Amino acid sequence: MTFDGRFSDSLMVEHLDRVALSFLVDDLQIRRGGIAANVCFGLGLLGHRPLLVGAVGEDFVDYRSWLERHGVDCSAVHVSQLRHTARFICTTDSDHAQIASFYAGAMQEARQIELGPLHAQAPIDLLLISPNDPEAMLRHTTEARQRGIPFAADPSQQLAWSDGDLVRKLVDGATYLFSNDYEAELIRNKSGWTEEQVLDRVQVRITTYGKDGVVITRGGRDGEQIRVPVVPARDAVDPTGVGDAFRAGFIAALAWGLSLERCAQFGALIATHVIETVGTQEYVFEPRQALERFAAAYSADAAAEVAPFLAGVPG
Repeated sequence: MTFDGRFSDSLMVEHLDRVALSFLVDDLQIRRGGIAANVCFGLGLLGHRPLLVGAVGEDFVDYRSWLERHGVDCSAVHVSQLRHTARFICTTDSDHAQIASFYAGAMQEARQIELGPLHAQAPIDLLLISPNDPEAMLRHTTEARQRGIPFAADPSQQLAWSDGDLVRKLVDGATYLFSNDYEAELIRNKSGWTEEQVLDRVQVRITTYGKDGVVITRGGRDGEQIRVPVVPARDAVDPTGVGDAFRAGFIAALAWGLSLERCAQFGALIATHVIETVGTQEYVFEPRQALERFAAAYSADAAAEVAPFLAGVPG
C-alpha cells in the first residue's frame, strides 16, 4: 500500500507509548515476495539455477509455477498441511519510509528442513541464510558450519528482536555478511563485538548505504575496503525488495567468478531495476540496455568484464 503523506507528521515522540494511528492509503497491490524467493527469482532471471529452501502453505501452487518458469528449483520447498504461506503487509509513505507487519505462518516449519540430504544430492556452493523462522536460521547456520558449507549471513529484519547470543551464532564463521548500515550497528551493539571483532569472524562484509552505495570490507583487521556507488535510478518508485535484488546480483556475479567490486556493482545494477518498479519480481532485465547502464555508471572496462556472462541471458 502507498500513503500520500509522511508517517513522521503523525507520530508524536512524547506519546509513542500509546500509538493509535490509521493512514488512508490510496493504492493496494498484492504481489509475490519473500526474501528467499526474491533472491532466487533474480538469480533465475540472470541464467542461474538457484535452489529455494523454505516452508510454504498449500496456497503456494501458483507461486511455485511462477518461480519455476523463471529458473528457480523449488524441489526443496517444504509444504505445510496446517498453515498459510507467510505474508508481509507493508505501507510506504511519500518519503519511502515503511510501516509493516509480518505473518509467519508456514515459515515456522522451516526448522524441519535438513540440509544434509540436499547437500548430498548436489554440493551446495553457497547457502544464503536470510530472515526466516529463528530456529531454522540457527539450525541451518549450525549445520552449514558442521558440514563445511560456505554460507552468507543475512539476518537483517530478524536482528531487531534477536538477543546477542543468537546474533553471534548467526554471524560467526560466515563467508559473507550482508546488512545495511543500520543493521550493521545492530549487529555490533547486540553481539557486543567491535567492528574489528566482527571482521575477525567473517571473510567478507558487505554493507549497503542506500543512495550512498555499498562498502565491502574483507575480514581481518587489515582488510581491504572497497566502495561502490549506486547505479542512478531514472525514477525511484518503490524501495521494497531492493536489498534482495542487490543480493541476487551480487551472488550471480560471484558465481560467474567476478571480483568483489564487480559483484557489488552488478548487485547495485539489479537493485536499481527494482527501485524503478513497483513490486519485487516485476522488473524486466534486458541485457543490452543493462550493460549500457553498467558502463555509464562504472566504466566501459567494467562492462567488458560482465558482458560475456550476459550473452546467454534472455532479454
